[in-house]
Amino acid sequence: MPIAIQVSAFKFHPSPFLSVHQPSFDFVGALLYHWWMIHITEQASSHLRELAAEKNSPGLRLAVERGGCAGLQYVMTLGGPLAGDEVTERDGAIVAIDPGSTEHLEGCTIDYTDGLTGAGFRIINPKASRSCGCGTSFEPVGKV
Repeated sequence: MPIAIQVSAFKFHPSPFLSVHQPSFDFVGALLYHWWMIHITEQASSHLRELAAEKNSPGLRLAVERGGCAGLQYVMTLGGPLAGDEVTERDGAIVAIDPGSTEHLEGCTIDYTDGLTGAGFRIINPKASRSCGCGTSFEPVGKV
């Protein structure tokens, strides 16, 4: 059974190699957990820092809710983390993840694109079997 260690607003999950009897904190496990949880590309990090500074916001909060044309939809808002949120950061860009949404967002990548079809944050989610054309909603893998 994994052990979760709560430190301030951040949740760290030690690696399975950490002995339960070992009193030290597993920094490698914590780093691997947060790397595995969500990845922020350099372009997304850069744009998020600029946007947060412009809007005087600590960062981006990401959640998944029922809705959209594919069953579940991403909800992104500017703001700080709430109690229980998973928090990750890259080069000063902070992303808070709603605790009820982590099962749908594990292993995803947040990117920023600026092309002919529009500009905005894009979520590349390995747990999505399909997504709608606009990219804001998805159907989770394994849904029948």
